[in-house]
Amino acid sequence: MDIILKTILGLMTGFFGFYYIADVIKNKNQFSGKPWSALLGTGFFTNFFDTLGIGSFAPQTAIFKFFKLVDDRLIPGTMNVGNTIPTVVQAFIFMTVVKVDPLTLMSMSTAAPLGALLGAGIVSKMSRTKVQLGLGFGLMAVAIIIIAGFLKLMPVGGEAIGLTGWKLALIVVMSFIFGALQTIGVGFYAPCMAMVYTLGLHPQTAFPIMMTATAMLMAAGGGRFVKENAYDRKTAISLTIAGVAGVFLAAFVIKSLPLIVLKWVVCVVVIYTSVWMFISAARKDTEKIPSN
Repeated sequence: MDIILKTILGLMTGFFGFYYIADVIKNKNQFSGKPWSALLGTGFFTNFFDTLGIGSFAPQTAIFKFFKLVDDRLIPGTMNVGNTIPTVVQAFIFMTVVKVDPLTLMSMSTAAPLGALLGAGIVSKMSRTKVQLGLGFGLMAVAIIIIAGFLKLMPVGGEAIGLTGWKLALIVVMSFIFGALQTIGVGFYAPCMAMVYTLGLHPQTAFPIMMTATAMLMAAGGGRFVKENAYDRKTAISLTIAGVAGVFLAAFVIKSLPLIVLKWVVCVVVIYTSVWMFISAARKDTEKIPSN
């Protein structure tokens, strides 16, 4: 079953990658004037820490918003498209090095892209204000999950490497919902990790589950954003190129880091960005940065 999943993911990524790269090359004359260094740097560092379990969507949203690198309306599509290939690389790495029950992995990895297909069609046509509100609520939910983990209000997991019965059914349904939410810019990692811990799976199983399900849903939903012209091409290709480099460095060079301080920083940034999104949605000029 592991070989089947890898084959399916490989084919999905191949089709997506061809469609995505062809669109970028065809429309390269529409690239924004934003500096390559800032875009590539964002892709590298956020995917580096994404591989270590921090997640990339929340910090990317904060960076794009703070430095005005991407229009708010295009942030969800840009992240979903640009991070797809780096996330696929993560998935193949962790499917190889961490043991997890094939049925659990396959079920969740199938449900997530189905949710993404539903969500991408909706999000790609949403107004900037609705996207801002969605991001605001989603980021706040992620911050609450992070804080709950710090305060030990969230279970820390068990020893199981797979689920059966009602637990398996529940996590599959939740994967579908998380897949749909990811298309609006709410990262899959934090809510998925919360469910994995709550249902008693070993903490390490969160990595292949999160990354494989995310890779599948992004490969499935990313094409819709490309089709609807709902992403920033220059930023997306920067995330892809530099993101792959960040993934390999994190996976093969840096085995572990003391991440508690970084997680607190990410949490503060996520809360700040969430509030910022609400303020922007309430203003007529959504591009204006609120004063500190």
